[in-house]
Amino acid sequence: MKRVTFAVAVALAAATACSSTTPSAGQGESAAQGAKIAFLMPDIASTRYELYDAPLFKAKMKELCPTCEVLYQNAGADAAKQQQQANSALAQGVKAIVIDPVDSAAAATIVQSAQAQKVPIIAYDRPIPAAKADYYVSFDNEKIGSLIAQSLVDEVKKKGGEGGLLVVNGSPTDAAAQLIKKGIHSAVDPSGLKLLAEYDTPGWQPNKAQEWVSGQIAQFPGKIGGVVAANDGTGGGAIAAFKAADTPVPPVSGNDAELAAVQRIINGDQYNTISKPIKIVAEAAAVVANEFAQGKKPAGKTTLFDTPSELFTPTVVTQENVAKELLGPGGALKVSEVCTPDYKAACDKLGIK
Repeated sequence: MKRVTFAVAVALAAATACSSTTPSAGQGESAAQGAKIAFLMPDIASTRYELYDAPLFKAKMKELCPTCEVLYQNAGADAAKQQQQANSALAQGVKAIVIDPVDSAAAATIVQSAQAQKVPIIAYDRPIPAAKADYYVSFDNEKIGSLIAQSLVDEVKKKGGEGGLLVVNGSPTDAAAQLIKKGIHSAVDPSGLKLLAEYDTPGWQPNKAQEWVSGQIAQFPGKIGGVVAANDGTGGGAIAAFKAADTPVPPVSGNDAELAAVQRIINGDQYNTISKPIKIVAEAAAVVANEFAQGKKPAGKTTLFDTPSELFTPTVVTQENVAKELLGPGGALKVSEVCTPDYKAACDKLGIK
């Protein structure tokens, strides 16, 4: 709802104790015309931000508000740089900031700075627990963790349940990673499988995950039955470690349904990933940002960290349903993108054409 000035509020109160005002659709739309919206993403270690999130958000904003301008920046995993980008966006007079924080704790300063200037903050994908954002849009990260871990636990047990598990978490400075971690443990801890070792991956960097897993392969030779990796990048790093050690790759999880991960699943190198169509969250964030730009205050479907939120439910993807979930009509990927010459035989084996 658009804010009413104090003078107007007094006048209305004098007229009637029960009346209220709501701006018309036309008033809201005109308020948003020409607005600048900042879209601040955290890193390039995950390819999704450049390839999907930013283009999809921009496209939806153009549909909702043709004259609005999206100021897109990527922080390259540098929290200080993201702070500078937010300051620059505020200096340019943005009407809302959509931010996927590099460091969830450090981002509290960005929230406070923006709100001091009456600029709403929409936390995107990763929450900001230390400061109450105006809105949060994401998939259910705790659910993601429980789904990928349970799926992998079931597969390890199906194969005989031999060996223990490695858990490769996301960044220790990412609140969403901590939710995924919590979900992972909800499946791993009661599984009866031994947790051999666990690692929080700095900045979600695949090379860091690969280094750590390499060390665990040396420490637990022949004893690793599976790796619960919190996203496709860390999962890919884990798989690279086993291949570099010239040892069989056990079931490895992932999350994000990146193209390379889907190819690894089809090829049998990675066991699962999570289908969380980025189009859903990118467009939802654009809708919310546009409403804020109109002076409205969108209501959340739920609440997380005391923040009005909209959380979507993801889907586990394995070889069994990869074609249906990701490659069918309206799927996130095209068969031609996935089934390149290196993966054609694997695609043919699964009947993907």
